[in-house]
Amino acid sequence: MPLKKSISGFRGTIGGKAGDNLTPEDIVANVAGYGTWLLRSGAIPKVVIGRDGRPSGAVVTALTAATLQSLGIDVIDCDFATTPTVEMAVTHHKAGGGIILSASHNPKEYNALKLLNDKGEFISAEDGADLISIAEGGDITYCSVDDLGLLTTDQLSLQHHISEVLAHPLVETEAIRAAGFKVVLDAVNSVGAISIPPLCRELGVTCTVINGELNGQFAHNPEPLPEHLGDLMKQVEDLGADLGIAVDPDVDRLALIGPGGRWIGEEYTLVTVADYVLGREPGPVVSNLSSSRAAADIAAKHGQEYFASAVGEVNVVAKMKEVGAAIGGEGNGGIIDPRLHYGRDSLIGLALVLSHLATSGKSINELRDGYVHYEMIKDKKEVDKNYDLNGAFTRVRAKFPDVRTSDIDGLKLDFSDGWVHLRASNTEPIVRVYAEAGSKDRAQELADGIKELL
Repeated sequence: MPLKKSISGFRGTIGGKAGDNLTPEDIVANVAGYGTWLLRSGAIPKVVIGRDGRPSGAVVTALTAATLQSLGIDVIDCDFATTPTVEMAVTHHKAGGGIILSASHNPKEYNALKLLNDKGEFISAEDGADLISIAEGGDITYCSVDDLGLLTTDQLSLQHHISEVLAHPLVETEAIRAAGFKVVLDAVNSVGAISIPPLCRELGVTCTVINGELNGQFAHNPEPLPEHLGDLMKQVEDLGADLGIAVDPDVDRLALIGPGGRWIGEEYTLVTVADYVLGREPGPVVSNLSSSRAAADIAAKHGQEYFASAVGEVNVVAKMKEVGAAIGGEGNGGIIDPRLHYGRDSLIGLALVLSHLATSGKSINELRDGYVHYEMIKDKKEVDKNYDLNGAFTRVRAKFPDVRTSDIDGLKLDFSDGWVHLRASNTEPIVRVYAEAGSKDRAQELADGIKELL
């Protein structure tokens, strides 16, 4: 994959030629751009870093840390750590920023530099543009030997994260312990293996782990979608578990499996959490344009407003702050609870789901049956760098002149019985084509019809 620079940071495959992939030269140049941007912004010259389980993680970490130190920036290395753990460590250490070394759901040959500000949140599009300009302009000055930054480690970042989850006002620790839940975790050979089980132990939950060896050799496609989780579904059924849990390699996405191996899915993670939260602390709900209508339905059930943002965690967070949301996230299983921190977090997501199960006395299957049913198709169209996306959007609009549309992020068409959302991926050279309706056949029909126009 060609090196991609975007609001999501810098991402590409390991190896190949500089400028085409995520090579050592590209890592150094872009980290130097970030470090220089941070220094020029007046932030504290201290950066927290952490990595998922990818085989390239140690190399990328060494290059990242050395580059920051060479700019006179102190580095705190959390080593293996989830994305939300690093986000929380930034504020815990009062650092000027953070870098997460993870390519999220992409296969093991990928890695990425995901960039945080001093709030432990992803940097804005404006800051990202400034940073890229600095990195590409080459106007970077390294420090003298007497001013090199210090490198220290933080072995307690995960413990701090779990402690904050347990102290959360809506996490019903005692009720969860009393329920005696049994769960199965698919850790996909990454940092879920060292983060979810200790949280479960603290909550008195019996956790069986599959794909728990932390080696980055992902046992299956690491995106937590039903077609990749057959083994997890079978384990949940065979063990008579109350819940199956699938996370992505950096543990900011949470997908759920119900008793009997039933796919609950990513989209209904936010719906389940919002249902629980709004029953205790009312307020608006925010998700992105590619998320299920079920989030808006659950907000309406509790008499609360729903707002949609552009896709991307930074956009969801901005909208949540703007409207004072009680809960938010993305339909890919990312839960953002502002009481903990403004970042997608599978640990707090799991704790709130378990709290809902424990206090309602219902299984996740029973909760799911109580929500409006939708089926979603997540499709894509591969494109090259010269593809005229704006022209494609114009063709689509012309075909459906009476359909309500939104262009705050790509193009979304809201039909009476469903919707289709088209947008360029931030991480891959594709156009994402998401569609939702009351049945899978209708959702597929909507998606196929729009893809033909592309």
